[in-house]
Amino acid sequence: MTKLNQLIAIEKGVTNRAQTRWTEIHHKLQKSALLSGITRNYTPRDEEGDTLPPESTRVQVRATDQIHEVQDALRELFNVVASKDKTNTVAGADIKIENGPTLAQNVPVPTLLYLEKKLTDLLTFVKKLPTLDPSEEWTWDGASGAWRTNVTQTYRTKKVPKVLTKAPATDKHPAQVEVFTEDVTVGYWNTVKFSGALTAEAVRSMVDRVEALQKAVKFAREEANTTEVTDFKIGDQITSYIFDS
Repeated sequence: MTKLNQLIAIEKGVTNRAQTRWTEIHHKLQKSALLSGITRNYTPRDEEGDTLPPESTRVQVRATDQIHEVQDALRELFNVVASKDKTNTVAGADIKIENGPTLAQNVPVPTLLYLEKKLTDLLTFVKKLPTLDPSEEWTWDGASGAWRTNVTQTYRTKKVPKVLTKAPATDKHPAQVEVFTEDVTVGYWNTVKFSGALTAEAVRSMVDRVEALQKAVKFAREEANTTEVTDFKIGDQITSYIFDS
């Protein structure tokens, strides 16, 4: 069985690792380029048209994967801190979501105070999670593990010189002509966009749950703080040992 001093010995390392990983993931998820992907295939209009290679960029970061990593890091961190505080105190209360489940029972006051602070940071993290571009229509693509749009087609054009005869030639005057260019369609791009972001509904739901948990933790702290203090008087013994001859 793990002893309290062993738990305290590993607490700092667990805290530092979790905070470092959390910060790295937070910054990574702000880089929209890592969450975006695209494939483009070009088809010439006719056999004489240019042949262009397909273009593809893979989604490098998926928000759901990063969230799981944050969950793993915080799970270990919260468990270590809660276990240490539980050993150090007898005052505690249940964390119960209003009109919802009880998430934890008899949680000690130091842990409730710690969770209040961390949930403030976590709410900031959740509110900044990347969401899908609302101007696009997205569907889940299990093959790529990302959201994708429908195929859209755009035209590739090329400027072709044209000659406009303003006046035909006569025996006295040469023909009056004007040279201009005209955009002619020579091929088509079929484009599919990919994204590793989250739906706005999923992010809103996470925000609601964090805020509900913040409220539950505050209520639990208030309840725990009404616990009667158990006196543990050791001052006389210690000072007597040091100063009494």
